[in-house]
Amino acid sequence: MQNTKYTSGVLQYIPFFYVIWSDNLVTTSELNVVEKAISDDDSLLKEDKKQLLSWLNPNKPPIDDELKNWNHIVSNSNVKLIENETYPLTTFSQKVVCEYHQSCPFNDSLKDIEINLGIQPNHYNHLFDVEVIHESTSDFYDANEIDILLKGKHAKVVDEFRAVLKDDIFNWEVYRNKEEFREVVLNQVKFLASKGYGAMAYPKEYGGSGDMEGYAYMFENMMYVDGSLTIKFGVQVGLFGGSIQKLGTKKHHDLYLSDAGTAALLGCFAMTETGHGSNVRGIKTTATYDKATDSIIIHTPGKNDNKEYIGNALHSKMASVFAQLIVDGKNEGVHAILVPLRDENHNVLPGITIEDNGYKLGLNGVDNGKIWFNQVVVPRENLLNKYGDIKSDGSYFSEIKNPNKRFFTMLGTLVGGRICVARAGLGGAKMALAIAVKHALKRRQFNDSIKIQEDLLMDYPSHQLRLTPLVASAYVYHFSLDKMMAIYCDDTQPDKRKVETQVAGLKSIITWYANDAIQECREACGGKGYLIENRIADLKGDVDIFTTFEGDNTVLLQLAAKGVLSDFKSEFNSAGFTSVLKILGIQIGDKLTTINPVYTNKVDKDHLYNLKFHKHAFNFRTKRLTYTLAMRIRGYIKKGVPSYQAFMKVQTHVIALGKAYSTELAYNTYCDYVDTIEDSKNKALFIKLGTLFALQEIRNDSEWFLEQGYLGGTKSKAIRQRVERLCTELRPHIGVLVDGFGIPDHCMSAPIAN
Repeated sequence: MQNTKYTSGVLQYIPFFYVIWSDNLVTTSELNVVEKAISDDDSLLKEDKKQLLSWLNPNKPPIDDELKNWNHIVSNSNVKLIENETYPLTTFSQKVVCEYHQSCPFNDSLKDIEINLGIQPNHYNHLFDVEVIHESTSDFYDANEIDILLKGKHAKVVDEFRAVLKDDIFNWEVYRNKEEFREVVLNQVKFLASKGYGAMAYPKEYGGSGDMEGYAYMFENMMYVDGSLTIKFGVQVGLFGGSIQKLGTKKHHDLYLSDAGTAALLGCFAMTETGHGSNVRGIKTTATYDKATDSIIIHTPGKNDNKEYIGNALHSKMASVFAQLIVDGKNEGVHAILVPLRDENHNVLPGITIEDNGYKLGLNGVDNGKIWFNQVVVPRENLLNKYGDIKSDGSYFSEIKNPNKRFFTMLGTLVGGRICVARAGLGGAKMALAIAVKHALKRRQFNDSIKIQEDLLMDYPSHQLRLTPLVASAYVYHFSLDKMMAIYCDDTQPDKRKVETQVAGLKSIITWYANDAIQECREACGGKGYLIENRIADLKGDVDIFTTFEGDNTVLLQLAAKGVLSDFKSEFNSAGFTSVLKILGIQIGDKLTTINPVYTNKVDKDHLYNLKFHKHAFNFRTKRLTYTLAMRIRGYIKKGVPSYQAFMKVQTHVIALGKAYSTELAYNTYCDYVDTIEDSKNKALFIKLGTLFALQEIRNDSEWFLEQGYLGGTKSKAIRQRVERLCTELRPHIGVLVDGFGIPDHCMSAPIAN
């Protein structure tokens, strides 16, 4: 083959220069690496060094014709780039030189560039018109090791539960008749209850082990079987049984808790009403104490005051009914009362009307229904009386004198359910991501008409960008929920208001994330993702509701933002607002300084990948939104606008604060966990996942950061490019990362994933 116009010394660097400039992400630190390698390369002539260094000026990059010439030289060499070479790009460059010159020794200076810049085959295999030998995934990391990290101290419980899910009763099938589907799911719930899993979160004396944290892991793993099973199980033992455990006292526990855990007593959780949705405090159902008969009368006063969307309504014999407790003509606020619904023959009791909600978008294996009560009489002892009781003399008593505090204390005990819903949503996202990634590691589409083999979907940068950040987010949210459940279960922290605020925000952003992730996976799998058999369609329908039950996400974000505004201490009202502002002033006022212009456009890799930058960005956003929100509300109040109306006027600002606070919480919690990883190799991987999460989050809200002057255009662009770069760097390990979710093979039933 005829010689090129370049010497062998210059030619060996051509593939590297082509990659560097085609990448369009030339930074000072990267150029310094290349300059040092050239300067230290004793094999180069003085003229060679001069020519190579002239191509390293970011203010005067090589012209397009030069780049085309480089591409032409490499393409005409007919050399194949082999990914499994020890130093693939260096070896490739050596072979290219061999095609044009007689002498072509391996060059350690090029090897140093390849190592120090972290150049990987998927950074450049799309640049050359040559056949590239692909490996779908690398075995550098061990999926089992990653799964062990995710299971943490719950490994034994999780592994045993996954083994139970191998039973044929959990084989996934398509059901399009809701009655048949509901019967299958009911039997699955009873099966798990018979194995002791229904009572797992209950005390030992009632058949459990008090393991609420392990119970949350079951939620995630049940999603790998079916969403309807997850929710039906959660309603029975988490909501119905959980309300007895958390709101009742020993007499209720002794009578009902064991039977709830074994599913011998099927129950439901009747809180939500048609007319009031998320406004629990405003529900209309009444529970009026009748002193003459020492009983409580449950009544639905209006047509739209019925209980709505109650899971297990068609199968239940009893309900935990939330109602306004009225004693001696005084409304003592919302309390829970156990109300029998059916007799031993499953006939609906007098005064009770139950209707099927019918078919839904998803979760059709769950029997949701509407319930009306017409002067239904139950004994006084049926009041779940941990926080409020009717004494034998007919008077009301509560150790918590403040009605507001009593209300939020009662609801706070049920926060675990929100964590479990978020955990289930995350499980659905993990399942969809595993299916989509496994499909993309097998499915090939398009080539350049020269290569015989088409390219894997996962080798396209666009495909990497749509799936890899979602995988990274799954890891971040996993450990965030771990920590939240640990805090919730910590009895040394009796005040649950702070964790309630945190969980409200995390439940919102994680269930929204889950829906977005599943939709992206559906599209990433094309028509195959649309087929019911491949599971993503059902995941999409099932997880959709998670955004609005156990608390509507938009409402929950306002709850989270209120917690931030009040420093988790003061109720948000006009009377206490001055003290709130004083707290905010102390916390925020001295930190909102002008951002240095040098900082706003700092783009070097070490800075952008530094978690201190990520934490600073998230903290700045939360503090800035808190401060400006407080100032806006204060401005309205000074004008005489009532506090509630002032809050309404800034509602979109409030929601933005809730999201910002929750994202910062998730990232900080994840970073705290990564600090505890002892193995340096896995720790480096988790740091990279956290970096991708952080930069993607900043990128998604770049409009706000640009408006605030926190980012300059140059930095915003560099962040976008670094997100893309990180996706390609994680490409060799993407298969291991989804295997690291630990989804059992017997649950991975989607044909496109096998």
